[in-house]
This record gives sequence, structure tokens and C-alpha cells, in this order.
Amino acid sequence: MARPAPVDVLDHVEDAHELVTGEAVALDLRSQSFVLRAAGAIIDYLVYFGSYIALMVVLFTFATQLGIDDALMQAIGVAGIVLCIVVIPTAVELLSHGKSLGKLAVGARIVRDDGGAIGFRHAFIRALLNVIETFMTFGSIAAITGLLNGRAKRIGDLVAGTYSQNERVSKAVTPVYGVPVGLVEWSRTADVAKLPDALARRVAQFLQQAPNLVPASRERLSRELANEVSVFVSPVPAANAELFLAAVAALRREREFAALQLEKAGLARLAPVLEGMPRGFPDRG
Repeated sequence: MARPAPVDVLDHVEDAHELVTGEAVALDLRSQSFVLRAAGAIIDYLVYFGSYIALMVVLFTFATQLGIDDALMQAIGVAGIVLCIVVIPTAVELLSHGKSLGKLAVGARIVRDDGGAIGFRHAFIRALLNVIETFMTFGSIAAITGLLNGRAKRIGDLVAGTYSQNERVSKAVTPVYGVPVGLVEWSRTADVAKLPDALARRVAQFLQQAPNLVPASRERLSRELANEVSVFVSPVPAANAELFLAAVAALRREREFAALQLEKAGLARLAPVLEGMPRGFPDRG
């Protein structure tokens, strides 16, 4: 998401999620949380270590047939570890532009601090330092560093100048519309209080799904619902069936909200009485 940056942002960015480009545009780039980063790392390491174990099992099984002695087996074992915890992670992040199986699962991507795609240097530094902070210390150093860092960075990210960016898009918020313009005058005196909750929910569901319906079904359902709703509304306006339903739903929502606000204000006025102690009664905390 991009938007023009305010003037004061050019001097100092208060929001840690924002990145200001050279064109003075603030980008909302959110880092992945520590928990999700840990979950993605566990998935990756299970895959990498699973590959290493599968490789060694195959070699042990066919060692005699292949003529592999103990010294060569040890050398292959060391090379396999380097391959699975340094070479493969580096290649995967480089070729996928910061992705991996675990990062795909949690919706993350490794990017540079300026939001750009990582290169070989970044991927290699991250994989190399990961050997120390994760494998040699069972993840303790990476966990402590990630918990103390605002972007959940580990040491490899701090040295390479990268972080894990959250790529999952939030669910789109359904827009809320008010009373249609042509029925504003009617809404000032209309009575919709008798409308049953179950019928009101059906109207709300119809209005939400109406754009996805074929015109014939949309018109038929709107007329049927309008006939049901008109029994509980007074007066009934001379308007299109769907507009009538939208006006009733909006008016009911606005009046229920106003009633809740009045109730909240009343409780706020009574709070000192409801929460206070009786006269002369000691307050024991």
C-alpha cells in the first residue's frame, strides 16, 4: 500500500512499519512476527534435515554396492551437512527471491531493509550465520535476538541488512453505506423497530451478496424480502425494492448504534455510584 508521505515524515519516520522512498512515498511494509518466523523456520529445517537424513540412509544402504569406505562416508556426511544447511538454503532464497517452503506457509519473504529483493550476498550471510545462531546453539541466540528486535530480526538479518516481510494481505473490509439519498426524508419519521432480528439478518446477507447475483435472481429476491419487511415498517416508501431494503438496514443500524451510545453514556454517569464504596466502608483494594 502506498500513499504520499506527509512533510514531517521526510525528516523522521515514527512508524516502524513505514518506509519512505526517494519520491517521498511512504510504503506500509510490515515485518513478520516472531512466532510466525519461528514456525516457518521449523518447517524449513524439517525439510532440510529430512533431506540430509534421506541422503545418508540411501548412502548407508548402498555403501557396500557403491564401494564407499568409512572415511569417504564421513566426508560425504560433512559435505551433506554443509549442503543442507548452507548451500541449499542460500540457493532457495536466492532463486525464489527470499521465499522458502516455511516462508510460503506463513506468508513471509526475506527482503532488504529498503524493501528490495535480496541477492547472493544477503542469502549467503544469512545461511552462514544461521549455522552459529541456530544449529550450534539450538536456536537460542536467534530466539533471544528476535525477541529483542522490533522486526524480529536474527543476527544473520542484522549483518546482512535484511528482515522478514509479512506478505499476507488483510481481509477486505466490507463498506458500510448509509440511507440512500432518495429516502433520507422518509428515514426521519420511519418506524423500523418492529423488524425481527432474523429477518434483519436475512436482509443484511442479501445486500452483501447482491452484487454477485444474476439480475433476475437479484430482482426477485429483493421483491420477496421487501414484501416481508414492509409488514414491519411504517410508512412504506414508494421506492425500488433493493433501495428500500438498503434504507431499512441502514436506518435500523443507525438507530441501534444511537441506542447503544445512549446506554453507554448512562452507564458512564452511573459509574461512580456503581463502582464506588458505601459511605464509611473501607476500600480494601
